[in-house]
Amino acid sequence: MRIRGLRTPATVFLAAGLLISGCSAGSSTADASMAALPRATPEGLSPYYGQKLNWRECGVPGFECSTMKAPLDYAKPDGAAIRLAVSRKKATGPGKRLGSLLVNPGGPGGSAIGYLQTYAALGYPEEVRAQYDMAAVDPRGVARSEPVTCLNGKQMDAYTQTDITPDDQRETAELSDSFKKFAAGCEKHSGEVLPHVSTVEAARDMDILRAALGDEKLSYVGASYGTFLGATYAGLYPDRVGRLVLDGAMDPSLPARRMNRDQTAGFETAFQSFAKDCVGQSDCPLGTKSEEDAGKRLTSLFDDLDRTPIPTGDSDGRKLGEALATTGVIAAMYDEAAWPQLRTALAAAIKEKDGAGLLALSDSYYERDSDGTYANLMFANAAVNCLDLPPAFDTADDVKKSLPDFEEASPVFGKGLAWASLNCAYWPVKATGEPHRIEAEGAAPIVVVGTTRDPATPYRWAESLADQLSSGKLLTYEGDGHTAYGRGSKCVDSAINEYLLEGKAPEDGKRCSQG
Repeated sequence: MRIRGLRTPATVFLAAGLLISGCSAGSSTADASMAALPRATPEGLSPYYGQKLNWRECGVPGFECSTMKAPLDYAKPDGAAIRLAVSRKKATGPGKRLGSLLVNPGGPGGSAIGYLQTYAALGYPEEVRAQYDMAAVDPRGVARSEPVTCLNGKQMDAYTQTDITPDDQRETAELSDSFKKFAAGCEKHSGEVLPHVSTVEAARDMDILRAALGDEKLSYVGASYGTFLGATYAGLYPDRVGRLVLDGAMDPSLPARRMNRDQTAGFETAFQSFAKDCVGQSDCPLGTKSEEDAGKRLTSLFDDLDRTPIPTGDSDGRKLGEALATTGVIAAMYDEAAWPQLRTALAAAIKEKDGAGLLALSDSYYERDSDGTYANLMFANAAVNCLDLPPAFDTADDVKKSLPDFEEASPVFGKGLAWASLNCAYWPVKATGEPHRIEAEGAAPIVVVGTTRDPATPYRWAESLADQLSSGKLLTYEGDGHTAYGRGSKCVDSAINEYLLEGKAPEDGKRCSQG
Protein backbone atom coordinates (compact mmCIF):
# COMPACT_ATOMS: atom_id res chain seq x y z
CA MET A 1 0.00 0.00 0.00
CA ARG A 2 3.05 2.22 -0.15
CA ILE A 3 2.40 5.10 -2.53
CA ARG A 4 3.96 4.31 -5.84
CA GLY A 5 5.80 6.69 -8.08
CA LEU A 6 4.42 6.04 -11.52
CA ARG A 7 3.00 8.48 -14.00
CA THR A 8 4.47 9.57 -17.30
CA PRO A 9 2.82 11.36 -20.24
CA ALA A 10 1.12 8.24 -21.51
CA THR A 11 1.26 5.79 -18.65
CA VAL A 12 -2.28 4.65 -19.35
CA PHE A 13 -1.50 1.00 -19.89
CA LEU A 14 -4.16 0.28 -22.50
CA ALA A 15 -2.20 -2.66 -23.84
CA ALA A 16 -3.28 -5.17 -21.22
CA GLY A 17 -4.26 -7.66 -23.90
CA LEU A 18 -0.98 -7.51 -25.79
CA LEU A 19 0.52 -10.56 -24.17
CA ILE A 20 3.71 -12.29 -25.17
CA SER A 21 1.81 -15.55 -25.31
CA GLY A 22 -0.13 -14.10 -28.21
CA CYS A 23 2.94 -13.81 -30.41
CA SER A 24 2.64 -15.34 -33.84
CA ALA A 25 5.11 -16.71 -36.36
CA GLY A 26 8.04 -14.90 -37.89
CA SER A 27 11.46 -14.46 -36.30
CA SER A 28 14.86 -12.88 -36.31
CA THR A 29 17.80 -13.11 -33.93
CA ALA A 30 20.18 -10.72 -32.22
CA ASP A 31 23.87 -11.62 -32.31
CA ALA A 32 25.32 -11.17 -28.83
CA SER A 33 28.68 -12.74 -29.62
CA MET A 34 30.47 -9.38 -29.77
CA ALA A 35 29.07 -8.17 -26.44
CA ALA A 36 31.68 -9.02 -23.82
CA LEU A 37 30.73 -10.12 -20.35
CA PRO A 38 30.83 -7.39 -17.70
CA ARG A 39 33.57 -7.45 -15.13
CA ALA A 40 33.26 -9.99 -12.30
CA THR A 41 30.60 -12.01 -14.12
CA PRO A 42 30.55 -15.63 -12.88
CA GLU A 43 31.17 -18.20 -15.57
CA GLY A 44 27.79 -19.72 -14.77
CA LEU A 45 26.13 -16.68 -16.38
CA SER A 46 27.80 -17.18 -19.76
CA PRO A 47 24.89 -19.17 -21.23
CA TYR A 48 22.53 -16.34 -20.33
CA TYR A 49 24.77 -13.71 -21.89
CA GLY A 50 25.17 -15.83 -25.00
CA GLN A 51 21.49 -16.51 -25.58
CA LYS A 52 19.85 -15.45 -28.83
CA LEU A 53 16.36 -14.03 -28.74
CA ASN A 54 13.75 -15.54 -31.00
CA TRP A 55 11.81 -12.49 -32.18
CA ARG A 56 8.22 -12.91 -33.28
CA GLU A 57 5.40 -10.67 -34.33
CA CYS A 58 3.09 -10.11 -31.39
CA GLY A 59 -0.15 -8.71 -32.72
CA VAL A 60 0.90 -5.07 -32.44
CA PRO A 61 1.87 -3.51 -35.77
CA GLY A 62 5.58 -2.73 -35.94
CA PHE A 63 6.51 -4.54 -32.73
CA GLU A 64 8.38 -7.77 -32.11
CA CYS A 65 8.25 -9.87 -28.96
CA SER A 66 10.47 -12.47 -27.40
CA THR A 67 11.26 -14.21 -24.14
CA MET A 68 14.59 -13.88 -22.36
CA LYS A 69 15.95 -16.16 -19.67
CA ALA A 70 17.80 -15.06 -16.52
CA PRO A 71 18.76 -16.89 -13.33
CA LEU A 72 15.98 -16.91 -10.76
CA ASP A 73 18.73 -16.59 -8.14
CA TYR A 74 21.96 -14.94 -9.28
CA ALA A 75 23.78 -16.63 -6.41
CA LYS A 76 22.90 -19.95 -8.07
CA PRO A 77 23.29 -19.31 -11.81
CA ASP A 78 23.16 -23.04 -12.53
CA GLY A 79 19.78 -23.32 -10.82
CA ALA A 80 16.28 -22.45 -11.99
CA ALA A 81 15.71 -19.78 -14.64
CA ILE A 82 13.08 -17.07 -14.84
CA ARG A 83 11.46 -16.11 -18.14
CA LEU A 84 11.22 -12.39 -18.89
CA ALA A 85 9.06 -10.83 -21.59
CA VAL A 86 10.81 -8.52 -24.06
CA SER A 87 9.53 -6.32 -26.88
CA ARG A 88 11.07 -3.93 -29.37
CA LYS A 89 10.29 -1.71 -32.35
CA LYS A 90 13.12 -1.39 -34.84
CA ALA A 91 14.55 2.02 -35.71
CA THR A 92 12.36 3.72 -38.30
CA GLY A 93 14.93 5.88 -40.06
CA PRO A 94 17.25 5.09 -42.96
CA GLY A 95 20.21 6.85 -41.36
CA LYS A 96 22.65 5.97 -38.60
CA ARG A 97 21.39 3.48 -36.01
CA LEU A 98 22.49 4.20 -32.43
CA GLY A 99 21.60 0.80 -30.99
CA SER A 100 18.78 0.00 -28.58
CA LEU A 101 17.07 2.41 -26.20
CA LEU A 102 15.52 0.61 -23.24
CA VAL A 103 12.65 2.29 -21.41
CA ASN A 104 10.96 1.76 -18.05
CA PRO A 105 8.01 3.81 -16.72
CA GLY A 106 8.50 3.17 -13.01
CA GLY A 107 6.27 1.78 -10.32
CA PRO A 108 7.84 -0.45 -9.25
CA GLY A 109 5.38 -2.69 -11.02
CA GLY A 110 4.71 -0.70 -14.17
CA SER A 111 4.80 -2.68 -17.38
CA ALA A 112 7.72 -1.50 -19.47
CA ILE A 113 6.30 -3.33 -22.47
CA GLY A 114 2.94 -1.65 -22.00
CA TYR A 115 4.70 1.70 -21.84
CA LEU A 116 6.77 0.90 -24.91
CA GLN A 117 3.84 -0.25 -27.02
CA THR A 118 1.38 2.48 -26.03
CA TYR A 119 3.69 5.47 -25.77
CA ALA A 120 7.48 5.36 -25.95
CA ALA A 121 7.87 3.67 -29.34
CA LEU A 122 5.07 5.83 -30.76
CA GLY A 123 5.29 9.11 -28.86
CA TYR A 124 8.99 9.72 -28.26
CA PRO A 125 10.42 12.29 -30.72
CA GLU A 126 10.56 10.99 -34.27
CA GLU A 127 14.29 11.57 -34.56
CA VAL A 128 14.91 9.41 -31.46
CA ARG A 129 12.73 6.59 -32.79
CA ALA A 130 14.43 6.88 -36.17
CA GLN A 131 17.88 6.13 -34.78
CA TYR A 132 17.16 3.75 -31.91
CA ASP A 133 15.53 0.35 -31.70
CA MET A 134 13.01 1.10 -28.93
CA ALA A 135 13.03 -1.80 -26.46
CA ALA A 136 11.67 -2.90 -23.10
CA VAL A 137 11.66 -5.82 -20.70
CA ASP A 138 8.99 -6.27 -18.07
CA PRO A 139 11.00 -6.63 -14.85
CA ARG A 140 10.81 -9.94 -13.02
CA GLY A 141 7.50 -10.27 -11.18
CA VAL A 142 5.83 -7.61 -13.33
CA ALA A 143 3.06 -7.89 -15.92
CA ARG A 144 4.24 -10.44 -18.52
CA SER A 145 7.37 -11.60 -16.66
CA GLU A 146 6.15 -14.25 -14.21
CA PRO A 147 3.96 -11.71 -12.40
CA VAL A 148 3.55 -11.66 -8.66
CA THR A 149 -0.04 -12.49 -7.65
CA CYS A 150 -1.53 -11.81 -4.24
CA LEU A 151 -5.30 -11.31 -4.07
CA ASN A 152 -8.31 -11.83 -6.32
CA GLY A 153 -10.55 -8.96 -7.39
CA LYS A 154 -12.99 -9.12 -4.47
CA GLN A 155 -10.15 -9.40 -1.98
CA MET A 156 -8.43 -6.39 -3.55
CA ASP A 157 -11.67 -4.43 -3.39
CA ALA A 158 -11.79 -5.06 0.34
CA TYR A 159 -8.10 -4.22 0.71
CA THR A 160 -8.37 -0.89 -1.10
CA GLN A 161 -11.38 0.13 1.01
CA THR A 162 -9.76 -0.58 4.37
CA ASP A 163 -9.77 2.46 6.66
CA ILE A 164 -6.28 4.00 6.40
CA THR A 165 -6.75 6.47 9.27
CA PRO A 166 -7.68 4.22 12.20
CA ASP A 167 -9.33 5.99 15.11
CA ASP A 168 -9.18 3.25 17.72
CA GLN A 169 -7.62 -0.10 18.52
CA ARG A 170 -10.23 -2.06 16.57
CA GLU A 171 -9.64 -0.09 13.37
CA THR A 172 -5.89 -0.31 13.87
CA ALA A 173 -6.14 -4.08 14.15
CA GLU A 174 -8.30 -4.22 11.00
CA LEU A 175 -5.71 -2.25 9.03
CA SER A 176 -2.87 -4.45 10.28
CA ASP A 177 -4.90 -7.53 9.39
CA SER A 178 -5.42 -6.23 5.85
CA PHE A 179 -1.65 -5.89 5.39
CA LYS A 180 -1.12 -9.37 6.81
CA LYS A 181 -3.71 -10.90 4.45
CA PHE A 182 -2.13 -9.13 1.49
CA ALA A 183 1.33 -10.42 2.39
CA ALA A 184 0.01 -13.94 3.03
CA GLY A 185 -1.70 -13.95 -0.35
CA CYS A 186 1.53 -12.97 -2.08
CA GLU A 187 3.41 -15.73 -0.29
CA LYS A 188 0.74 -18.31 -1.12
CA HIS A 189 0.52 -17.50 -4.83
CA SER A 190 4.06 -16.27 -5.61
CA GLY A 191 6.29 -17.58 -2.86
CA GLU A 192 8.98 -18.89 -5.21
CA VAL A 193 9.60 -15.60 -6.97
CA LEU A 194 9.11 -13.21 -4.02
CA PRO A 195 12.73 -13.44 -2.77
CA HIS A 196 14.02 -12.64 -6.27
CA VAL A 197 12.29 -9.48 -7.50
CA SER A 198 14.74 -6.91 -6.15
CA THR A 199 15.90 -3.92 -8.13
CA VAL A 200 19.46 -5.26 -8.14
CA GLU A 201 18.28 -8.45 -9.83
CA ALA A 202 16.19 -6.51 -12.33
CA ALA A 203 19.22 -4.36 -13.16
CA ARG A 204 21.32 -7.46 -13.73
CA ASP A 205 18.58 -8.74 -16.03
CA MET A 206 18.89 -5.55 -18.06
CA ASP A 207 22.56 -6.22 -18.62
CA ILE A 208 21.78 -9.67 -19.99
CA LEU A 209 19.25 -8.05 -22.31
CA ARG A 210 21.83 -5.46 -23.38
CA ALA A 211 24.11 -8.30 -24.45
CA ALA A 212 21.30 -10.22 -26.15
CA LEU A 213 20.45 -7.11 -28.15
CA GLY A 214 24.05 -6.86 -29.30
CA ASP A 215 24.80 -3.54 -27.61
CA GLU A 216 28.18 -2.82 -26.03
CA LYS A 217 26.64 -0.23 -23.72
CA LEU A 218 23.18 0.43 -22.32
CA SER A 219 21.17 3.44 -23.42
CA TYR A 220 18.10 3.90 -21.26
CA VAL A 221 15.27 6.26 -20.28
CA GLY A 222 13.82 5.49 -16.87
CA ALA A 223 11.03 7.42 -15.19
CA SER A 224 10.21 7.52 -11.48
CA TYR A 225 11.20 4.15 -9.95
CA GLY A 226 12.82 3.52 -13.33
CA THR A 227 15.49 6.01 -12.22
CA PHE A 228 16.37 3.79 -9.26
CA LEU A 229 16.59 0.84 -11.64
CA GLY A 230 18.81 2.81 -14.01
CA ALA A 231 21.02 4.18 -11.25
CA THR A 232 21.38 0.69 -9.80
CA TYR A 233 22.50 -0.54 -13.22
CA ALA A 234 25.06 2.27 -13.40
CA GLY A 235 26.39 1.35 -9.97
CA LEU A 236 26.78 -2.30 -10.97
CA TYR A 237 28.19 -1.72 -14.45
CA PRO A 238 29.62 1.81 -14.73
CA ASP A 239 31.71 0.80 -17.75
CA ARG A 240 28.52 -0.35 -19.50
CA VAL A 241 26.73 3.00 -19.20
CA GLY A 242 25.86 4.54 -22.53
CA ARG A 243 23.29 7.36 -22.50
CA LEU A 244 21.15 7.20 -19.37
CA VAL A 245 18.23 9.55 -18.65
CA LEU A 246 16.81 9.29 -15.12
CA ASP A 247 13.59 11.35 -15.08
CA GLY A 248 11.75 11.94 -11.80
CA ALA A 249 14.67 10.70 -9.77
CA MET A 250 14.63 8.62 -6.61
CA ASP A 251 17.28 8.91 -3.90
CA PRO A 252 18.76 5.46 -3.11
CA SER A 253 20.47 6.74 0.04
CA LEU A 254 17.21 7.21 1.97
CA PRO A 255 15.69 4.71 4.40
CA ALA A 256 12.05 3.77 3.80
CA ARG A 257 10.59 5.97 6.53
CA ARG A 258 12.36 9.08 5.28
CA MET A 259 11.43 8.22 1.70
CA ASN A 260 7.74 7.86 2.60
CA ARG A 261 7.79 11.05 4.63
CA ASP A 262 9.38 12.93 1.72
CA GLN A 263 6.71 11.59 -0.63
CA THR A 264 4.05 12.75 1.79
CA ALA A 265 5.51 16.25 1.62
CA GLY A 266 5.66 15.94 -2.16
CA PHE A 267 1.96 15.21 -2.42
CA GLU A 268 1.25 18.17 -0.14
CA THR A 269 3.30 20.41 -2.45
CA ALA A 270 1.37 19.14 -5.44
CA PHE A 271 -1.96 19.61 -3.66
CA GLN A 272 -1.07 23.19 -2.75
CA SER A 273 -0.39 23.85 -6.42
CA PHE A 274 -3.74 22.29 -7.37
CA ALA A 275 -5.51 24.24 -4.62
CA LYS A 276 -3.99 27.54 -5.77
CA ASP A 277 -5.30 26.87 -9.26
CA CYS A 278 -8.70 25.75 -7.95
CA VAL A 279 -9.47 28.63 -5.57
CA GLY A 280 -8.76 31.07 -8.36
CA GLN A 281 -11.86 29.78 -10.16
CA SER A 282 -15.40 30.67 -9.17
CA ASP A 283 -16.60 27.06 -9.32
CA CYS A 284 -13.89 25.54 -7.12
CA PRO A 285 -15.58 22.86 -4.98
CA LEU A 286 -13.07 23.54 -2.20
CA GLY A 287 -14.00 27.23 -1.94
CA THR A 288 -12.34 30.38 -3.21
CA LYS A 289 -10.63 31.72 -0.09
CA SER A 290 -7.14 30.22 0.09
CA GLU A 291 -5.08 27.08 -0.38
CA GLU A 292 -5.14 26.53 3.38
CA ASP A 293 -8.92 26.70 3.43
CA ALA A 294 -9.11 24.33 0.47
CA GLY A 295 -6.99 21.84 2.38
CA LYS A 296 -9.29 22.06 5.40
CA ARG A 297 -12.33 21.48 3.20
CA LEU A 298 -10.76 18.43 1.59
CA THR A 299 -9.84 17.06 5.01
CA SER A 300 -13.43 17.64 6.10
CA LEU A 301 -14.65 15.67 3.08
CA PHE A 302 -12.32 12.80 3.97
CA ASP A 303 -13.61 12.86 7.57
CA ASP A 304 -17.22 12.79 6.36
CA LEU A 305 -16.49 9.86 4.08
CA ASP A 306 -14.75 8.04 6.91
CA ARG A 307 -17.98 8.23 8.89
CA THR A 308 -20.45 7.77 6.03
CA PRO A 309 -19.34 6.47 2.62
CA ILE A 310 -21.39 7.70 -0.34
CA PRO A 311 -22.86 5.88 -3.37
CA THR A 312 -20.88 5.54 -6.59
CA GLY A 313 -23.23 3.64 -8.89
CA ASP A 314 -20.62 0.88 -9.02
CA SER A 315 -21.99 -2.43 -10.30
CA ASP A 316 -20.18 -4.26 -7.49
CA GLY A 317 -21.79 -2.09 -4.86
CA ARG A 318 -18.65 -0.27 -3.77
CA LYS A 319 -19.20 3.00 -1.96
CA LEU A 320 -16.70 5.85 -1.72
CA GLY A 321 -15.09 5.94 1.67
CA GLU A 322 -12.08 7.89 2.87
CA ALA A 323 -9.52 5.39 1.57
CA LEU A 324 -10.74 5.33 -2.04
CA ALA A 325 -11.35 9.09 -2.04
CA THR A 326 -7.80 9.77 -0.83
CA THR A 327 -6.39 7.50 -3.53
CA GLY A 328 -8.51 9.27 -6.15
CA VAL A 329 -7.18 12.69 -5.16
CA ILE A 330 -3.60 11.41 -5.05
CA ALA A 331 -3.98 9.91 -8.52
CA ALA A 332 -4.82 13.34 -9.94
CA MET A 333 -1.73 14.90 -8.38
CA TYR A 334 0.57 13.14 -10.87
CA ASP A 335 -0.48 15.29 -13.81
CA GLU A 336 -1.98 18.78 -13.86
CA ALA A 337 -3.97 17.72 -16.91
CA ALA A 338 -6.11 15.71 -14.47
CA TRP A 339 -7.00 18.72 -12.31
CA PRO A 340 -10.23 19.58 -14.17
CA GLN A 341 -11.36 15.97 -13.76
CA LEU A 342 -10.54 16.15 -10.05
CA ARG A 343 -12.50 19.40 -9.61
CA THR A 344 -15.53 17.80 -11.26
CA ALA A 345 -15.19 14.66 -9.12
CA LEU A 346 -14.86 16.68 -5.91
CA ALA A 347 -17.86 18.83 -6.80
CA ALA A 348 -19.98 15.73 -7.36
CA ALA A 349 -18.86 14.17 -4.08
CA ILE A 350 -19.37 17.33 -2.02
CA LYS A 351 -22.52 18.76 -3.56
CA GLU A 352 -24.33 15.71 -4.91
CA LYS A 353 -23.04 12.91 -2.66
CA ASP A 354 -21.92 11.11 -5.80
CA GLY A 355 -18.60 9.31 -5.47
CA ALA A 356 -18.34 7.96 -9.03
CA GLY A 357 -15.73 10.49 -10.19
CA LEU A 358 -13.31 9.92 -7.33
CA LEU A 359 -13.83 6.16 -7.58
CA ALA A 360 -12.88 6.29 -11.27
CA LEU A 361 -9.66 8.12 -10.41
CA SER A 362 -8.88 5.59 -7.69
CA ASP A 363 -9.54 2.67 -10.03
CA SER A 364 -7.17 4.16 -12.59
CA TYR A 365 -4.46 4.39 -9.94
CA TYR A 366 -4.92 0.77 -8.86
CA GLU A 367 -5.36 -0.37 -12.48
CA ARG A 368 -8.72 -1.97 -11.72
CA ASP A 369 -10.75 -2.93 -14.78
CA SER A 370 -14.50 -2.49 -15.05
CA ASP A 371 -14.95 -6.25 -14.64
CA GLY A 372 -13.42 -6.08 -11.17
CA THR A 373 -10.01 -7.51 -12.00
CA TYR A 374 -6.76 -5.81 -11.09
CA ALA A 375 -3.48 -5.67 -12.95
CA ASN A 376 -0.51 -6.94 -10.96
CA LEU A 377 0.91 -3.43 -10.50
CA MET A 378 0.21 -3.13 -6.78
CA PHE A 379 1.32 -6.70 -6.08
CA ALA A 380 4.68 -6.15 -7.77
CA ASN A 381 4.93 -2.70 -6.20
CA ALA A 382 4.83 -4.13 -2.68
CA ALA A 383 7.03 -7.10 -3.56
CA VAL A 384 9.84 -4.93 -4.90
CA ASN A 385 9.58 -2.16 -2.32
CA CYS A 386 9.54 -4.57 0.62
CA LEU A 387 12.59 -6.41 -0.72
CA ASP A 388 14.62 -3.31 -1.58
CA LEU A 389 14.48 -1.64 1.85
CA PRO A 390 13.80 -2.66 5.46
CA PRO A 391 10.28 -1.65 6.61
CA ALA A 392 9.52 1.98 7.37
CA PHE A 393 7.75 0.83 10.54
CA ASP A 394 7.83 -2.43 12.46
CA THR A 395 4.67 -1.96 14.53
CA ALA A 396 1.51 0.12 14.73
CA ASP A 397 2.98 1.88 17.76
CA ASP A 398 5.90 3.02 15.60
CA VAL A 399 3.42 4.62 13.21
CA LYS A 400 1.58 6.38 16.01
CA LYS A 401 4.83 7.93 17.24
CA SER A 402 5.59 9.27 13.75
CA LEU A 403 2.12 10.70 13.01
CA PRO A 404 3.05 14.27 14.06
CA ASP A 405 6.02 14.23 11.67
CA PHE A 406 3.92 12.97 8.74
CA GLU A 407 1.07 15.37 9.51
CA GLU A 408 3.54 18.23 9.59
CA ALA A 409 4.69 17.15 6.14
CA SER A 410 1.08 17.10 4.93
CA PRO A 411 -1.96 18.18 6.95
CA VAL A 412 -4.12 16.68 4.19
CA PHE A 413 -2.46 13.33 3.48
CA GLY A 414 -0.04 12.81 6.38
CA LYS A 415 -2.04 10.50 8.62
CA GLY A 416 -3.15 8.18 5.83
CA LEU A 417 0.28 7.94 4.22
CA ALA A 418 1.95 7.25 7.56
CA TRP A 419 -0.34 4.27 8.16
CA ALA A 420 0.07 3.10 4.55
CA SER A 421 3.81 2.84 5.27
CA LEU A 422 3.16 -0.05 7.67
CA ASN A 423 2.61 -2.54 4.83
CA CYS A 424 6.13 -3.99 4.68
CA ALA A 425 6.16 -4.79 8.41
CA TYR A 426 4.33 -8.03 7.67
CA TRP A 427 6.16 -9.04 4.50
CA PRO A 428 7.03 -12.75 4.37
CA VAL A 429 10.50 -12.19 2.88
CA LYS A 430 13.22 -10.27 4.67
CA ALA A 431 14.54 -7.23 2.81
CA THR A 432 17.79 -7.84 0.95
CA GLY A 433 18.56 -4.18 0.19
CA GLU A 434 19.71 -1.27 2.33
CA PRO A 435 19.87 2.51 1.78
CA HIS A 436 23.09 3.29 -0.08
CA ARG A 437 24.75 5.93 -2.18
CA ILE A 438 25.34 5.21 -5.85
CA GLU A 439 28.39 6.87 -7.36
CA ALA A 440 29.05 4.80 -10.49
CA GLU A 441 32.66 5.94 -10.78
CA GLY A 442 33.86 5.83 -14.37
CA ALA A 443 30.41 6.00 -15.96
CA ALA A 444 29.72 8.24 -18.92
CA PRO A 445 27.61 11.38 -18.19
CA ILE A 446 24.19 10.51 -16.76
CA VAL A 447 21.31 12.99 -17.03
CA VAL A 448 19.19 13.27 -13.87
CA VAL A 449 15.91 15.15 -14.27
CA GLY A 450 13.90 16.68 -11.44
CA THR A 451 10.57 18.55 -11.43
CA THR A 452 10.26 21.21 -8.75
CA ARG A 453 6.67 20.34 -7.75
CA ASP A 454 6.78 16.61 -8.43
CA PRO A 455 4.42 14.80 -6.02
CA ALA A 456 5.86 11.28 -6.07
CA THR A 457 9.59 11.91 -6.48
CA PRO A 458 10.33 15.19 -4.71
CA TYR A 459 12.81 17.51 -6.39
CA ARG A 460 15.36 17.16 -3.59
CA TRP A 461 15.77 13.50 -4.59
CA ALA A 462 16.95 14.51 -8.05
CA GLU A 463 19.40 16.96 -6.50
CA SER A 464 20.74 14.22 -4.23
CA LEU A 465 21.06 11.55 -6.94
CA ALA A 466 22.80 13.93 -9.34
CA ASP A 467 25.22 14.81 -6.55
CA GLN A 468 25.89 11.15 -5.70
CA LEU A 469 26.60 10.03 -9.26
CA SER A 470 30.17 10.86 -10.21
CA SER A 471 29.03 11.83 -13.71
CA GLY A 472 25.53 13.08 -12.85
CA LYS A 473 24.16 16.12 -14.68
CA LEU A 474 21.09 17.73 -13.06
CA LEU A 475 18.39 19.03 -15.40
CA THR A 476 15.62 20.91 -13.60
CA TYR A 477 12.04 21.41 -14.79
CA GLU A 478 10.28 24.22 -12.92
CA GLY A 479 6.70 22.99 -13.02
CA ASP A 480 3.98 20.64 -11.82
CA GLY A 481 3.40 16.93 -12.31
CA HIS A 482 5.45 13.78 -12.19
CA THR A 483 8.50 13.59 -14.51
CA ALA A 484 9.42 16.10 -17.22
CA TYR A 485 10.39 14.52 -20.55
CA GLY A 486 7.58 14.88 -23.07
CA ARG A 487 5.42 17.07 -20.81
CA GLY A 488 5.49 20.22 -22.91
CA SER A 489 8.81 21.87 -22.11
CA LYS A 490 10.77 22.38 -25.32
CA CYS A 491 13.79 23.20 -23.18
CA VAL A 492 13.68 19.84 -21.39
CA ASP A 493 12.90 17.84 -24.50
CA SER A 494 15.59 19.44 -26.64
CA ALA A 495 18.22 18.93 -23.94
CA ILE A 496 17.35 15.23 -23.57
CA ASN A 497 17.04 14.70 -27.32
CA GLU A 498 20.45 16.22 -27.93
CA TYR A 499 21.92 13.95 -25.29
CA LEU A 500 20.29 10.81 -26.67
CA LEU A 501 21.13 11.57 -30.29
CA GLU A 502 24.54 13.25 -30.01
CA GLY A 503 25.80 12.21 -26.60
CA LYS A 504 26.05 15.82 -25.43
CA ALA A 505 24.77 16.07 -21.86
CA PRO A 506 23.18 19.35 -20.74
CA GLU A 507 25.23 21.59 -18.51
CA ASP A 508 24.93 20.51 -14.89
CA GLY A 509 22.31 22.68 -13.18
CA LYS A 510 20.44 23.66 -16.36
CA ARG A 511 16.90 24.88 -15.56
CA CYS A 512 13.85 24.77 -17.81
CA SER A 513 10.22 25.87 -17.58
CA GLN A 514 6.98 25.20 -19.45
CA GLY A 515 6.93 25.98 -23.16
